[in-house]
Amino acid sequence: LKDADKKAAYDRFGHAAFDPAMGGGPGGPRGARPGAGFGGGDFSSAFSDVFDDLFGDFMGGQRGAGGRRAARGSDLRYNLRVTLEDAYSGIQKTIHVPTAVACSACKGSGAEGGAEPTTCPTCSGMGKVRAQQGFFTVERTCPTCSGLGQIIKNPCKTCNGAGRVEKDRALNVNIPAGVETGTRIRLAGEGEAGMRGGPPGDLYIFVEVAPHDLFERDGTNLHCRVPVSMSKAALGGAIEVPTIDGGRGRVQIPAGSQSGRQMRLRGKGMPALRGGAAGDMFIELAVETPVNLTSKQKDLLREFEELSEDNNPESKSFFSTVKSFWDGMKG
Repeated sequence: LKDADKKAAYDRFGHAAFDPAMGGGPGGPRGARPGAGFGGGDFSSAFSDVFDDLFGDFMGGQRGAGGRRAARGSDLRYNLRVTLEDAYSGIQKTIHVPTAVACSACKGSGAEGGAEPTTCPTCSGMGKVRAQQGFFTVERTCPTCSGLGQIIKNPCKTCNGAGRVEKDRALNVNIPAGVETGTRIRLAGEGEAGMRGGPPGDLYIFVEVAPHDLFERDGTNLHCRVPVSMSKAALGGAIEVPTIDGGRGRVQIPAGSQSGRQMRLRGKGMPALRGGAAGDMFIELAVETPVNLTSKQKDLLREFEELSEDNNPESKSFFSTVKSFWDGMKG
């Protein structure tokens, strides 16, 4: 431990630093070159190989030459707004997507005249270069080929060697019945073209259903607020309400109905996206107070008010409670 170098090696690696089987060798670490590995191999390369095995695919490459030659195209996102009627019935929409497509002049190779690219001499086709730092190796994208593992001596004049060009594509998208805001539709292979013949990415359609003037959606159920006259609410009767399919539904209002009362039309809601029974439609009554009354109407209402003292149970109960409250405050 008096030897500073040996002590440092022992502190870092323990007995393994001096075990010949582990690569310590005669003289221990003094005879080892920077970054030398235990066991006669390259210590940093051994770690790098482990990390390659674990994370090679995640980092977008593969070990060995040519692992980065064909890069997959990027996925694309497209936000599509549809009406509630479209979401109810389903519809086919034509969308225009600005994207990168394979160059027709070089068929995606990036080389003039369809010539084959050559292996990058800097990274030997790996797409990555390694720099030694102590016991470890740091990997970075090859600056010569930008990680593709290949270089093009005569790049295509149309795409400047990229193998793809920007283009506005028209696509027909089938929107199924029952979609709602947040529904995601995947179109495999309709994303950006891959680099130099690589596979294309995917296109993801994110659906947004626009608000409706008549209906409010809650899952597969629909809610509709319907105004009714004071006399209709008091006497009862049938009313017609619109339905999302463009038809009409008939609802019987019970006599004495109040604002907020709900009635249901079964099966008149939205279809379920993945099958199953359709939702229901709920009608909420909004009893409307008449305005702009004529003198005769006002006289009739005053007469009605005088005759209807016993016909307003909620009002009678409320004011009875208020009277009891005031009497209690006086006591």
